[in-house]
Amino acid sequence: MVSKYRDILEPQRETVRISSQSGRSMRQEINSPTSTETAPTFECSKDHLVPSEDFHTESFLPHTDSGIGEEQVASVLNGSDVDHSVGGTSAVNDLISTLSSEVNKSQESLSESSSVEVLKLTSSVTSISQPNKGINVKEILKSLVAAPVEGMEAGVEPLSYPDPAAKAQAMLPMQFHSFDRSVVVPVKKTSPGSLAVNTLGSSSSTSPGLTTGSTPNIFAATSATPKSMINTTGATDAAASTSSSSSFVNGATSKNLPAVQTVAPMPEDTVENMSAFCEVDQNPLRQKLTPPELKPFSSLTGLKTASRGAGQCLSITTKLERALEKVAPLLREIFVDFAPFLSRTLLGSHGQELLIEGLVCMKSSTSVVELVMLLCSQEWQNSIQKNAGLAFIELINEGRLLCHAMKDHIVRVANEAEFILNRQRAEDVHKHAEFESNCAQYAADRKEEEKMCDHLICAAKHRDHVTANQLKQKIVNILTNKHGAWGTLAQSQLHDFWRLDYWEDDLRRRRRFVRNPFGSTHLDVVCKSLQEYASEKDEVVKSKTVFRSPTVTTQNTETELILDGDDDAVSLLQEKEMDNLGGPVVLSSPAQLVAPVLVARGTLSITTTEIYFEVDEDDPAFKRVDSKLLPYTEGLHGKWMFSEIRAVFTRRYLLQNTALEVFMANRTSVMFNFPDQATVKKVVYSLPRVGVGTSYGLPQARRISLATPRQLFKSSNMTQRWQRREISNFEYLMFLNTIAGRTYNDLNQYPVFPWVLTNYDSEELDLTLPANFRDLSKPIGALNPKRAAFFTERYESWEDDQTPPCHYNTHYSTAATTLHWLVRIEPFTTFFLSANNNKFDHPDRTFSGISRSWRNCQRDTSDVKELIPEFYYLPEMFVNSNGYHLGMREDRTMICDVDLPAWAKKPEDFVRINRMALESEFVSCQLHQWIDLIFGYKQRGPEATRALNVFHYLTYEGSVNLDSITDPLLREATEAQIQSFGQTPSQLLIEPHPPRSSAMHLCFLPQSPLMFKDQMQQDVIMVLKFPSNSPVTHVAANTLPHLTIPAVVTVTCSRLFAVNRWHNTVGLRGAPGYSLEQAHHLPIEMDSLVANNTGSNKRQITDLVDQSIQITTHCFVVTADNRYILVCGFWDKSFRVYSSETGKLTQIVFGHWDVVTCLARSESYIGGDCYIVSGSRDATLLLWYWSGRHHIIGDNPNNSDYPAPRAVLTGHDQEVVCVSVCAELGLVISGAKEGPCLVHTITGDLLRALEGPEHYLCPRLISVSSEGHCIIYYERGRFCNFSINGKLLAQMEVNDSTRAILLSSDGHNLVTGGDNGVVEVWQACDFKQLYIYPGCDAGIRAMDLSHDQRTLITGMASGSIVAFNIDFNRWHYEHQNRY
Repeated sequence: MVSKYRDILEPQRETVRISSQSGRSMRQEINSPTSTETAPTFECSKDHLVPSEDFHTESFLPHTDSGIGEEQVASVLNGSDVDHSVGGTSAVNDLISTLSSEVNKSQESLSESSSVEVLKLTSSVTSISQPNKGINVKEILKSLVAAPVEGMEAGVEPLSYPDPAAKAQAMLPMQFHSFDRSVVVPVKKTSPGSLAVNTLGSSSSTSPGLTTGSTPNIFAATSATPKSMINTTGATDAAASTSSSSSFVNGATSKNLPAVQTVAPMPEDTVENMSAFCEVDQNPLRQKLTPPELKPFSSLTGLKTASRGAGQCLSITTKLERALEKVAPLLREIFVDFAPFLSRTLLGSHGQELLIEGLVCMKSSTSVVELVMLLCSQEWQNSIQKNAGLAFIELINEGRLLCHAMKDHIVRVANEAEFILNRQRAEDVHKHAEFESNCAQYAADRKEEEKMCDHLICAAKHRDHVTANQLKQKIVNILTNKHGAWGTLAQSQLHDFWRLDYWEDDLRRRRRFVRNPFGSTHLDVVCKSLQEYASEKDEVVKSKTVFRSPTVTTQNTETELILDGDDDAVSLLQEKEMDNLGGPVVLSSPAQLVAPVLVARGTLSITTTEIYFEVDEDDPAFKRVDSKLLPYTEGLHGKWMFSEIRAVFTRRYLLQNTALEVFMANRTSVMFNFPDQATVKKVVYSLPRVGVGTSYGLPQARRISLATPRQLFKSSNMTQRWQRREISNFEYLMFLNTIAGRTYNDLNQYPVFPWVLTNYDSEELDLTLPANFRDLSKPIGALNPKRAAFFTERYESWEDDQTPPCHYNTHYSTAATTLHWLVRIEPFTTFFLSANNNKFDHPDRTFSGISRSWRNCQRDTSDVKELIPEFYYLPEMFVNSNGYHLGMREDRTMICDVDLPAWAKKPEDFVRINRMALESEFVSCQLHQWIDLIFGYKQRGPEATRALNVFHYLTYEGSVNLDSITDPLLREATEAQIQSFGQTPSQLLIEPHPPRSSAMHLCFLPQSPLMFKDQMQQDVIMVLKFPSNSPVTHVAANTLPHLTIPAVVTVTCSRLFAVNRWHNTVGLRGAPGYSLEQAHHLPIEMDSLVANNTGSNKRQITDLVDQSIQITTHCFVVTADNRYILVCGFWDKSFRVYSSETGKLTQIVFGHWDVVTCLARSESYIGGDCYIVSGSRDATLLLWYWSGRHHIIGDNPNNSDYPAPRAVLTGHDQEVVCVSVCAELGLVISGAKEGPCLVHTITGDLLRALEGPEHYLCPRLISVSSEGHCIIYYERGRFCNFSINGKLLAQMEVNDSTRAILLSSDGHNLVTGGDNGVVEVWQACDFKQLYIYPGCDAGIRAMDLSHDQRTLITGMASGSIVAFNIDFNRWHYEHQNRY
């Protein structure tokens, strides 16, 4: 043990070991039979353990531990340390010889001054091992033994010893560190005959016959034998000790000695066995540092006594041999091996060597007598006492010191270890808990992700199913249609059902009707009885008494969503609060799809390119939904591409700012409600940065989408445009409705429009009489003075303390009133029946006449309905086209179509005149006052009270916070009340709205459509004659100032084109950039390349066209930027794209199976994108997409050689000769050579045929306006005007072969020109002739209008163009007095 700590305390010793590997391993076996691995060495200084730097040089040394008491003996005299302490022989001699005397002295001295003795003892111990540093003891001893090593037993590896010259190494002083003390002891000379003791501790492999009490007999017996050695090994494992002992004994003996019997195993010694050998007091501190007693030496007498008694039975030799038969060979071997060393140390009383004489006997004899005689001799005892005594005392005291130090150290280390273990245990518990938590979280996340993936897969399946059904229905429609491949004329006699499509035009009007496969006449539906209304009233009263809610303070809507200017570029993929979901899903949230009469719960998922919504079909509320509603609800299994999104608005749902409305490129919208505003913001930041679109002069930014209605109103330029009369009253009101949260997707928030007329009875309507117009400064309930007094009294005498007072119990806009107005058209008929227990209204309550409804709004105290936008554009709402049985009124009249005013002969007249009234000067001058009531400062507060404009408090934004209502029943009742009471629009401004500028103030801005000036200019501005006499068959006037080249492009019959520069000078007095010098310039400057006849090769299309093609205006299309010309009629069944700058061919487009006969272009939008339609002799039409960015047909510039059409339009059975396309309406109208004209959607659906009167068979020209007029010219001067829904509105015949027709931008006026060379202007609605221009000397082949609608350019058969002054305002209805 001491040896072990010496290794720890002295890491800097660099002992030179010259023994071979086999010798080392042999020593390892004998010294540490159980040691299989060695602990790293540490340097101990002041109780700090530091890893040793030369661990690699020391670690192979074995360390044996013989317990606490024997540590001291084992440390100094251990065989493993002998090689470090060879030089201290003189000191050992001195200590052994004086052992007996020093015991008493050291006891006394220790009791007097213990601390000094500790130092002395340590120094003594240190001095023992100082000299001869680095000398291998075995090497020295082996060199002194004369006999060579031979006769090894087979299988035992012999010990090899290196050159004995190693003993000549310098004997350097050795420094021992014992804790804090270091003492350097000089080298002492060793006497040649001295003897050394190798003490290895008490053997655990002694004879089995040796008991605990007989252990001291070894000392007693050996004292009589002069030629043996003591070997005391530490307490080791018996089995291991056996093998190691045998290998040492049998393998390391001299060749002169016979083979020695292997030491037999014995049980492990207990602490008592060991203490019998060298019994030391374990706790000297407790006994006031009393020195240890050396009991083995004081009990030698007892050993002799026992031997004498045993001789009575056996001879003493026999007894000795029996007692020492196992130990003697080992002792003899040690004596032989260490003979040179011991002979110098162990000297007799006269200085004689004790070992040399008996060594020969010991080598040759197997008897133990000589060994016992040596160990029992007086000389041996004296030498032991003289040389070993002090060493024993020092060893014992140092051992005791080390013992206590180690005990404290071990306690401290144990405490630290326990602390570390406890901390690690706590960390393990924490880590385990954290691991479990992470595992659970991960499992939950994966489960959620799997659920979402499963949800998305199911949604995709549902969506595919819906899409497949739609495609199947489309194919069936195409094939079985009257004009389809399987169609027959008999099918036209079947009833076709139609429904209002969700397609919106630029002014958000829904005017297009499409086929309704789910249509019905609802003949099984009955009307309500009057008793049912009474019960309904009772229920409403009951619900009002049940539900009483304290008034919630009005929230400041400005602070609901703060506009962050810098966060616009942030996408949700980078936001910290975003869950980092795996896969492509950026955001997934529970949501509600808000449809007109259906709110469906589901999950909204947003990827990096798409939005998905999947309805929860297991939701009980969804299961209760009437199945008839589902076909009319789009988006239940919806998927929308990011590239289709055009605008994103925040919306309210049930007065909570938690909804979004997304407008798509296909001109539909979808609305979602979310759990909270934070989710709304996340969704907006997951969507493309489109803002609220491009229409309102606002940047396309996400913060705009999140802006409040009031912020949108303030930031937009629409009010100024309205004031300057750049936009109409209708467009401005639609804008206000849109930003104030009114939407087609929620019938409770349907757009609101005013009643503007009061006269619905006279035969004629004079729009110049103020009496025919409503006072727009008052709400609808205050127009009748008697009823206004009633409402005032109700407000002032309000008795209900729990509800704020109001003037009206009903609202001007509710879901019920919307359905009331639209009950005759699907899908609103189905919506109405679903909301009213599958019954129509009582006949006396059904919307049956406009004048009757107006009267009710003036007299009935529960009716304050305003109008909806359809009153100004949708004549179909007044016609019972599906033949519903709506019942019989009390006056015995059946209800069918709506009764129109006497001044309107048909629904189209009513809508047109009503719209005229809305745009009239009387309305324009006071419309801002109505805006104040509905959207402005009179909407709430004291101004609302003064204006008699206070409604039930639950109709106002911020009146109730549904999230604060925890009672589900109460919340349901609140939601029901909000649904039934209606909702007031968001308040857009809190100061008076500015009025509109009058038309007279704007007389210097000719862009205004309501400009009333006398015809100052001449009819004809200029005539431009081209050098070529070829007829000008196509004219395209793209004259917008922002174009690179504003020009009038002309193409002649010989396919020579000219780009004639346009000067925006005519009629621009007071306009920006106007100058007197420019005023003298003509508006059109001839193309210089054509005028000089120098570069006509750059203007000539030389490619051959098919000989059978007649070149007409339909053969050419010029792009909106004047840079490209599209030409058809080529023999290879293609149409081609040419550059107007160079005349070079840039693209050839194939797709038809026969020659392409006509082309048409839709209006262009931002970027120059538009639709191109090509018609062919193969009786089909192809819809193509023109990319204004890449200037090619198709989206992909890499595949410009083989672009794919967007749609194939079928239904004709002859050559297509004329076509027109309107992107705003989403319609393509085409005519075959011998008829009919077909109406397709731009998605390829055949809607209907436009069938004119008899003899109207061969269409030649088609013009469509965005206002919904479709003018078709047939052969022999026949004209028809159809509505886009197929109704023939007007017809006429003229005595001219018309070659060109044109509709004004508002669709009200038609311009025609033909072979007679006369330009005529007609009123489109009824073909009333408005004006005839002077005749020209040649026939008119083509015509177009400049962008400002002020100049008409005609292409003449003589090869010239003529520019006419035209002012449609001259024929404006405000110039007419009566209708």
